[in-house]
Amino acid sequence: MDKARIDALAAKPVPPQGLFIAGRWEDGAERMQVTSPIDGRVLTSIADASEADVDRAVKAARAAFARGQWSRAAPAERKRVMHRIADAIEVQALELAVLGVRDNGTEISMALKAEPGSAAGTFRYYAEAIDKVPGEIAPTAPGTLGLVHREPVGVVGAIVPWNFPLMIGAWKIAPALAAGNSVVLKPSELASLSLLKLAGICAECGLPDGVLNVVTGHGAVAGQALGMHMDVDVLVFTGSGGVGRRLLEYSARSNLKRVYLELGGKSPNVVFADAPDLAQAAKVSAAGIFRNSGQVCVAGSRLLVERKVHEEFVELMAGAAEAMRVGNPLDPATQAGAIASEAQLARVKGFVESAAQEGARLVTGGQRVLSETGGSYFAPTIFDGVAPGHRLAREEVFGPVLAVTPFDSEEEAVQLANGTEYGLAAAVWTGNLSRAHRMVAAIDAGVVHVNTYGGADSTVPLGGHKQSGNGHDKSLHALDKYVNLKTAWIQL
Repeated sequence: MDKARIDALAAKPVPPQGLFIAGRWEDGAERMQVTSPIDGRVLTSIADASEADVDRAVKAARAAFARGQWSRAAPAERKRVMHRIADAIEVQALELAVLGVRDNGTEISMALKAEPGSAAGTFRYYAEAIDKVPGEIAPTAPGTLGLVHREPVGVVGAIVPWNFPLMIGAWKIAPALAAGNSVVLKPSELASLSLLKLAGICAECGLPDGVLNVVTGHGAVAGQALGMHMDVDVLVFTGSGGVGRRLLEYSARSNLKRVYLELGGKSPNVVFADAPDLAQAAKVSAAGIFRNSGQVCVAGSRLLVERKVHEEFVELMAGAAEAMRVGNPLDPATQAGAIASEAQLARVKGFVESAAQEGARLVTGGQRVLSETGGSYFAPTIFDGVAPGHRLAREEVFGPVLAVTPFDSEEEAVQLANGTEYGLAAAVWTGNLSRAHRMVAAIDAGVVHVNTYGGADSTVPLGGHKQSGNGHDKSLHALDKYVNLKTAWIQL
């Protein structure tokens, strides 16, 4: 990785950013400062959109959809434009990654792959899918023809979080565009810069005006306006359960728009004594909770470990945690970057305090670090002896804090794994193939890893069970959110 190039990009001033509506940059009703979690300094400012700003963006999206320049374009034409977007993301990958790191604090070594790398791959995947997902001919009686058409829904509202804005934004934008829709994107106010740059890239690559619009600002205003808008057909969201519930309420109070939610997780990482390599399992498990300072929706935040290897494995995990380099996320050697904001850092500290009060044993970490930098950093933290009823075992921290609970049997492991309101992801470490299949079947989660943690690509869906949400990002299944099925019943 070119450290000199990273440093040069990191030194570039970031000009004030506007809203992207109907192919033009506009000022919003108000402005808000962007503070970098790397050093606590003001990086730039972004527009703080009003309800009227959001309304203009939705109208622009609807007008673009009605014109049909994109919605009725031949699949091959949409495919060409989306491949150009993927190419441009790859060319500007380092610039996009550095900009995003300055905004949200993800370590550059992870950001480069997870943000522009993933986004380019996502656009390319759905570009190729455009002309490979046909409609259907129903098996009707002779003399009747039943056709099932797949049509774009119209205007898609997308609200994405601050932890991986470019990656998750692409998960929403690319399949929606592939299906022929127009999009109004609302990034998190804590991480908007890379998605604003993406909007410019899309326009330069030939995406027609109004097909992608980006409105920045506070969720309580811009997000609510998007959720309540009567002309948004589908709303997709990744974030907290509380906000997800409000979006469902907005749908009920407005036009009953379809709402798809990828919400929180409290994902169990289950380690059996017969795991093929405990040292490797500990290394991968540590990355699964501590990379990006634990700010990952599928983070393995609950470690369930068989009692006969419990002490050994906790010691391995502690060693891996203490060896992780926490620091400036723009340094390629950093393994865990910054917490995205001071508010999120305070939330992490609150969980550490409550875990100690409830009687869990602090193994390592538990404190803010590098405060002299002015940035928001927290040490990788492990608590052992976390009971199922403890707050740390039940609620999502979204920070580098691991809860460890021992178990004695496969049945108890399943009970503990399923003992939360969430069902987003999980992992099982075992050398027993039959046990692996039993655990995959028994754990109530949208993704179950076996002898690994993370890394699933665009070929498979990501979606939650229980209160982790509904619908799916990634894979061909993601397209289902962005199409209407229309039956043609024809008497021959």
